[in-house]
Amino acid sequence: MKLKKSIAKLLVSAMITTLPVFAAVPSHADANLLSTVLNVGIAGYQMSQVNKEIDKINNTEEGRQSLFNDMKSKQGVNNDPTLNNRLDGIMTNLHNAIAVSDSSINEKPFLYFINPQNDFNAACSLGHVMTVNTGIFELLRTDDEVAVVLGHEMAHGQKDHVVKGFKKQIPVVLAATAIASNTNTLGTVVTGLVVDYTTKVKITKPMEWEADNYAFDYISDSSYNLGACAAVWQRVIDKYSSQQDRMSGDIFSVSDHPSHDERLKNYIEKLKKYSNDAIDVKDSTVYIYDKEFISPAAAGEMTNKIRSYYLAGNLARAFHNGETEVSVNYGTVYMGNQPIITPTADDESADAIAEKLNTLKVKPVTKE
Repeated sequence: MKLKKSIAKLLVSAMITTLPVFAAVPSHADANLLSTVLNVGIAGYQMSQVNKEIDKINNTEEGRQSLFNDMKSKQGVNNDPTLNNRLDGIMTNLHNAIAVSDSSINEKPFLYFINPQNDFNAACSLGHVMTVNTGIFELLRTDDEVAVVLGHEMAHGQKDHVVKGFKKQIPVVLAATAIASNTNTLGTVVTGLVVDYTTKVKITKPMEWEADNYAFDYISDSSYNLGACAAVWQRVIDKYSSQQDRMSGDIFSVSDHPSHDERLKNYIEKLKKYSNDAIDVKDSTVYIYDKEFISPAAAGEMTNKIRSYYLAGNLARAFHNGETEVSVNYGTVYMGNQPIITPTADDESADAIAEKLNTLKVKPVTKE
């Protein structure tokens, strides 16, 4: 309240000095106008200060660490050593992959932790502070798949989506109410708001598409399987169907996120483009230059569809890198140094797959 009063005094003082000398007692209409101008001025001043605090949290080490600690305190921390070791490895690999195209990550590396929530969700807040739900590791079965989701969230941070979203999401009225009713400093109030809004920040659908596409690029600059991008959304569809309203967590909001089917299709198309248009996947069957290659059998925790995406991911790297020599070593089919598939008892033999791959690997000559 003291802040509002002090702002009001400053604005009144400024306005009085600019009033004409013949202005005596203001009329009722003038008083209403003055009140409106004061309210707008106060709200505008408060919002500018809030934005400054948001920038401070986002860009200073003190602000980042404070938010990191506050988020852990509010959400709780899962200290499972196995999960945390996995997360450390994935985040290190993604950091290095992102640095290939965006060295700014070296100046502001991500801070992250696992919270105990079992929903399939993760969120990037201001200052590259990330919270990862335990549920991520329960639905996604490989580090490749977890890396896709985390890469998506890291893209939000790298491309300043989070800052833009927070500045839109925290309304003037909410900020004014919190400031007026809280005896803490403005920085403490804004940090509290950021913690509360971490998983509710307004990210637009174009931003979601951009984050998906950058996640694919990050995976391509890592050692993870590119097919995992499509596999993530196949797992989501298999468990929850294509209905986003059955998902929990704001990461899947229908209003500002692409549908599961759209995201799956986008990643298959990007995989094909990355392979120089050599590889495609249709109905769990992998195609090479539009010719049917194989439909791998289900194995372990991978359905035949999920396994087809991993096979396509391996092939895409091989064709992207110009690998041509096909071989079989200890039961695994290779193209150059790139492993392609290790057949199970329910698949064709490695030799049969290698023979088929040798036949299809040459791009057909098209007649003009």
